[in-house]
Amino acid sequence: MFNNLMAPDRRHEEPVSLASDEEFEEFVTASLPRLLRFAHMLTGNSAAAEDLVQTALGRSWRAWQLGGIDDPLAFVRKVMVNSHSSWYRRYGGRETAVANPPEKVIHDEAGRIDDRDAVCRALLTLPPRQRAVIVLRYYEELTEQEIAAVMAISPGTVKSQAARALKHLAATLSASDQAIHATYGAADD
Repeated sequence: MFNNLMAPDRRHEEPVSLASDEEFEEFVTASLPRLLRFAHMLTGNSAAAEDLVQTALGRSWRAWQLGGIDDPLAFVRKVMVNSHSSWYRRYGGRETAVANPPEKVIHDEAGRIDDRDAVCRALLTLPPRQRAVIVLRYYEELTEQEIAAVMAISPGTVKSQAARALKHLAATLSASDQAIHATYGAADD
């Protein structure tokens, strides 16, 4: 008697795809190098970066199918930041980033490579939220408003997190420079 009044059973229907598989494939192909660089800056580890990108793309796929993504790159970045922060809250205390300088100092490399390595190591000492703000601001070159949108925080929080992170990085890099000069002397200048 009430069968005709009940809503149809939609549990077995396939989801309606508003964006094509090919478009997602093209997006992934075009964005993968940039996403991997971003993930590497967040995690400090190539393997973890690959896992983070894979997780973010997997989580973004469903939203892509439903057509709910206006800016796919920003959406995937947001998923990456949130996924990394969640992982760090759960497991981050178990791992500690430490500097492992080579036993033999090689002087034939350009100084900027050494500086870049020092900055990358210093970034690993930041909490995930501060690291994400710095990477998005200075590595991905996003504005404060864009960072706020990606991280779902206010622009004021972006500014305060950036200020704290920059202060910490300055202290870390200064201490690193002092340690290098104490170890190798001023003759290398």
